[in-house]
Amino acid sequence: MSTTFPIRQSSLPSHPPPRPQSLPPQSSHYNRPAPAGTSTAMSSTPSSGPGLRYPSNKKTIYDRNLNRSKNAELSRAAFAYLFIEMIAYAQRGARDVGDLEQRLNNQGYPIGVRLLDLLLSRSSNPLASIRPTRILPLLQFIAQTLYRHLFGRPADALERSGTDSAQYMLFDNEPMVNTYISLPREMSSLNCAAFVAGIIEGVCDGAGFPTEGVSAHSVGEQEEGKDGKGAPLWPGKTVFLIKFKKEVLEREEILARGGG
Repeated sequence: MSTTFPIRQSSLPSHPPPRPQSLPPQSSHYNRPAPAGTSTAMSSTPSSGPGLRYPSNKKTIYDRNLNRSKNAELSRAAFAYLFIEMIAYAQRGARDVGDLEQRLNNQGYPIGVRLLDLLLSRSSNPLASIRPTRILPLLQFIAQTLYRHLFGRPADALERSGTDSAQYMLFDNEPMVNTYISLPREMSSLNCAAFVAGIIEGVCDGAGFPTEGVSAHSVGEQEEGKDGKGAPLWPGKTVFLIKFKKEVLEREEILARGGG
């Protein structure tokens, strides 16, 4: 039985670095939109050098049934090992904590774009397989369907900012991506959930809801426990700030007036 999150009013509160050159080039369909005044060029022929190898039966992952691995799960140990290596890769050449978080965000972005199409195509309900056209259904899709697919549970809360109508907040009390991370003192402000923020941003952009950016912020210290010692109930609690662009709000107003 699915649940919905009520939208509550809340008063809670640079240019991304280039992608690592050692990564193989990706299709422009999954990259962030290029800034105005810039142009990109793509080779029309596939690379013949070392890289992607095709199996002997000439079939790739794209030939598999989309529902083949619908209920497959990855062990936490395997995920933790892989994610730690991803962090180490992003840390190479990072100038500071903000730069490292942006690199993690960039790693998650193309995953979000792909997951949007995958989850919509797997839906057994014809109505649920239609891309969201309003902000609230999109956020419900992220908080429930996307989160359940990634972490086996829905997000903990969803709120709308009381000071900025374009900003929404998605809460995760215990982000799994931070569970096995031990940070040194000089990097105590790092929140590795920036990777999940990139996935959320990719879903929003892929659905036609461009954002000013999605960022992850630690807010565990704002919720004190009831043990009399002032210890936080959720020390790793994270909020994902989602701020939509002006044209998204304008479209939302038009659809609201037309009853769409």
